[in-house]
Amino acid sequence: MSQVSAGKTRVPVDWTKFVVRMTILALLFPLSLFLAAGRLDWPMGWMYVVLAVGSTVISRYLMIRQNPELFEERSTAMSREDTKSWDKFLVPIVTLGPLVQIIVAGLDFRNDWSPAFASWVEWLGAALMLLGYWFAGWAMVTNAFYSSAVRLQTDRGQHVVTDGPYRIVRHPSYLGRLIGSLGTALVLSSVWSLIPAVAVLIVLIMRTSLEDSTLHDELPGYRDYAQTTRYRLLPGVW
Repeated sequence: MSQVSAGKTRVPVDWTKFVVRMTILALLFPLSLFLAAGRLDWPMGWMYVVLAVGSTVISRYLMIRQNPELFEERSTAMSREDTKSWDKFLVPIVTLGPLVQIIVAGLDFRNDWSPAFASWVEWLGAALMLLGYWFAGWAMVTNAFYSSAVRLQTDRGQHVVTDGPYRIVRHPSYLGRLIGSLGTALVLSSVWSLIPAVAVLIVLIMRTSLEDSTLHDELPGYRDYAQTTRYRLLPGVW
């Protein structure tokens, strides 16, 4: 969830559970990519794995270190009664989108569906991946209410903030994800992987619109914030 901050209530974190989750992530993405590709000798595939897994683990670690209470919040948000019903439908699509994208990219690599991109395009993709993951991670660390689902967190004293990337757009983590998805398609030389990326883009636009409307209606001060930070997702566009 976007655009919020909390007080610094320090709570214990189950680091064993965190390590288990990150280990599963670190195995799931390379297994999915290389099983789809049917081979391991794919340098840019390994580049993707290092960037994606490394950036994800680091950003999640920094987020939890900065705001320990987020671990419990993100673990339970989908099961809470006050989580928006529409988000319980959208979250799985958004979550599985990157996995589907790399499976398609792996199949593309195996079957030569797309022409190989120039080396500089692949490295541009790597740079975009880093930019996207960094921008989304910045939002995660800044936002002490970065829940995994949309709900008004009155139990945690949710209120509007305007720090960090929230000065640029109102939903910066989603912008970071979009940049990262484009970078993924380029670094893996896969035109076809843009299809699931575009599908996730459509869902993210829907989620951004619904979430933004929810915050306008339910979060005090959000309407004033929206007058200052005018764009939801893309600076100068929307």
